[in-house]
Amino acid sequence: MPSADDYALTPSVSLTLDLLQELLAANARVVLSEEARQRITTCYTYLHQRLERLPDVPVYGINTGFGALCNTAIPAGQRQQLQVNLLMSHACGTGEEVPPELVRLMLLLKAQSLSLGHSGVQLRTVQRLLDFYNREMLPVVYQQGSLGASGDLAPLAHLCLPLLGLGEVTYQGYRLAAADAMSLFSWEPLTLEAKEGLALLNGTQFMLAYAVHCLLRARRLLAAADVIGALALDAFGGRPEPFDARLHRLRPHAGQGAAARRVRELLAGSELQNQPRPAVQDPYSFRCLPQVHGASRDALAYVQQVVETECNSVTDNPTIFPDDDTILSGGNFHGQPLALVLDHLALAVAELGSLSERRTYQLLSGQRGLPPFLVAEPGLNSGLMIPQYTAAGIVSQNKQLCTPASADSIVSSNGQEDHVSMGANAATKARRVVENVEQLLGIELLTAAQALGFRRPARTSPALEQVVAAFRATVPFLQHDRVLYPDLHAAAAFVRTYAWS
Repeated sequence: MPSADDYALTPSVSLTLDLLQELLAANARVVLSEEARQRITTCYTYLHQRLERLPDVPVYGINTGFGALCNTAIPAGQRQQLQVNLLMSHACGTGEEVPPELVRLMLLLKAQSLSLGHSGVQLRTVQRLLDFYNREMLPVVYQQGSLGASGDLAPLAHLCLPLLGLGEVTYQGYRLAAADAMSLFSWEPLTLEAKEGLALLNGTQFMLAYAVHCLLRARRLLAAADVIGALALDAFGGRPEPFDARLHRLRPHAGQGAAARRVRELLAGSELQNQPRPAVQDPYSFRCLPQVHGASRDALAYVQQVVETECNSVTDNPTIFPDDDTILSGGNFHGQPLALVLDHLALAVAELGSLSERRTYQLLSGQRGLPPFLVAEPGLNSGLMIPQYTAAGIVSQNKQLCTPASADSIVSSNGQEDHVSMGANAATKARRVVENVEQLLGIELLTAAQALGFRRPARTSPALEQVVAAFRATVPFLQHDRVLYPDLHAAAAFVRTYAWS
């Protein structure tokens, strides 16, 4: 029975990024609302009544083959097997396994799309997807195999095979055959009916899960980059003028103004800002922080708009309109909207990391009264020399990862699918960029906090001192050379988990 703490998927209520973040953080149980149940049932009933009424009218994927085989008629007695064959034949994923938190998000997003009531599936099929989600019984899905065109066919086949008692799942840390895992709850394998295999496989939920996941982490990186950049500026002896509101009113990009305002707030009350500034201008990595961070902020705002639209879309094919007595075959499964914004997300996040590495470099350069490589007795000690090498290598890799996947297309299915989005590749490399920038900002934080130590007893602002104190509980000041990789790993973890605001 539903409880007061459950979240009910409701077609008339949109899923937003903030709502998804709350659901994932609270680990809330997700159920179907009465509105969703009614829509699913109405569409399923309509489809089967139509098939009885017009048994010989071809409907793609229901009484025909798939892809280039769309003109092959399938007799009524073989249509259930057609759907099972579809799932089995399309489970061709390779490469690394999709991380569990992303598989769980795929289950939720697939259930959400089907709950909108235009896919013709059984109510129990959608409910079973939510059963897997709520029990954290996670299908084993592989990262490679999708062209992002007829949706994410191979990943979604692996996601949905366990509904039939096929494939593998992970449950409570164990990898199990799906049939064995389902027996723990006395779940019987589903019998797929007309169109259900197609509805489960067609869709963008692999790309979309990555987009949601990366965007949530990228929003955290935006906040972290402003805070760490402000700390680096203050420790470097940077000037406040580039953040003056009057400058940004003359070039009123929303993100630029927001980034400048945030740095002004973060520096309020800093003793260091009251000290003389011998340099007339700062390097671009400090002076142009509002413009670069702001451009990434604006880019991610657009990405969020597209991702939220996709979260509330029907992306399988064909699409059923019971009220109009119509079934339409179209291309809503094509991943181009997500492919483009995933490439855009990767580039926007990579630029945060690119600027961060330059600030790290400046802090280590022995300028403005700071010792070379931010360590006493440089020469005997290398200090933070080599973390900048690491950062430079990561920035270079990000440049390679930012080559747009969406610019590519390879013909498939005997020419029937003659343009594909490659959005799945955009998705997996966007996640790698996000992870890389978490490490880059961690290295900058390590460096900026170290530089601040050489400014003592002067203090930065109360807001930034609070961040430094929290960081110092994890990573101590570098008095002399020590093994540094644990510090770098801890710094990246701090960036990922600290409550940036």
